[in-house]
Amino acid sequence: MRFALFAISFVSVLGIAASYMAWRLLGPAKLGRLRNMVIIALIACFIFTIPLLIIVRSEGLENIALDILAGIAYIGLGFMSFVFTFLIIRDTVWLPVSIFRKIKKRLRHKNIPNPTPNPPPDADRRRFILNSVNTGILASAGILTGYGTVQAKKLPGIKTVRVPFHGLPQGLDGLKIVQLTDIHVSATTKRPFVEKIVDAANRLSPDIITITGDLVDGSVSHLSRDVEPLKKLRSRFGNYFVTGNHEYYSGVEHWVNKINELGFTVLVNEHRIIHRGGSRLLLAGVTDFRGGRFSPLHRSDPKKAVDNAGPSDLKILLAHQPKSIFGASAAGFDLQISGHTHGGQFFPWIFFVYLSQPFDVGLHQYKNTTLYVSAGTGYWGPPVRVGSPSEITQIELVSV
Repeated sequence: MRFALFAISFVSVLGIAASYMAWRLLGPAKLGRLRNMVIIALIACFIFTIPLLIIVRSEGLENIALDILAGIAYIGLGFMSFVFTFLIIRDTVWLPVSIFRKIKKRLRHKNIPNPTPNPPPDADRRRFILNSVNTGILASAGILTGYGTVQAKKLPGIKTVRVPFHGLPQGLDGLKIVQLTDIHVSATTKRPFVEKIVDAANRLSPDIITITGDLVDGSVSHLSRDVEPLKKLRSRFGNYFVTGNHEYYSGVEHWVNKINELGFTVLVNEHRIIHRGGSRLLLAGVTDFRGGRFSPLHRSDPKKAVDNAGPSDLKILLAHQPKSIFGASAAGFDLQISGHTHGGQFFPWIFFVYLSQPFDVGLHQYKNTTLYVSAGTGYWGPPVRVGSPSEITQIELVSV
């Protein structure tokens, strides 16, 4: 039922967007009925392919052919997203200009007793200008899609983030946490990419490695080989994992078991105490902010994560969504490490992050709790990143 509702919503929204694009692009082009029908059919294929693939996968059917089809469909979706956005921008600019010209024309005719009639507009010239602009939109969308695909597929850069704390004990000063998040191992993100980020993370020689959710988009049976390189991640005090929303779409219990097998400690509203240089670090993790919708056992609870913890010099919470910051602050955490937002991934979705999350990307302060939100190590959906580069984050605790 949940996937059916998603499919209906997805197709409805994309159908409206596709109709608008067809109206604004094909109308002026006058390509002929047959060509128009072919283009509309291709757009319809992109619209229906993605929800159908999600539904098929939810029924357990996964193979290489579907992976290839998904890759093509998602690239097409990214391209259409750019086209739609540029058309909206163009029409938003042109509409008030057109209205102003009509008002100006009416006022001029009203004030002149016997106005000289204007020559009829040159329809061919106007259509040529419109088609030229549309061609530019399509070309720009194609260039951005290609550029964004290269950016999404390349090895993420290392981003070092120094988090200052007043009175941080000497034993915790300089502690390094490598954060991987939102890798989204899936039809378009496979083992070679995972191997590269594992090698990059190990070269940082971290004290702790964390994956803050959305590791996968698919079943254990289909993606088991692709996540296997994570077993090679090495850190001084262990590797830790918390669930993201996509783990719940992919069979959370099976994935929790698999991730345990990969050598990770999965923190389900619980904590561990790490001793370093005579200091005590409390490292806790909560389930995804919406995990309770899928299972009462996975209701996110920062307070429960520190129950019976005893004294500690610093409390860090791993939480997939930035929204957990309010509960984290109330529970007395000093630092929360999150992902989920992808930094919007590419225009125009960057702006939607501001509407759906209280904090977007980077370091933030909420009351007495510091929050770091990563832009993500991988991508979701269209393999496109523009203006929001992926990252492997090295978080270093520093005393000030």
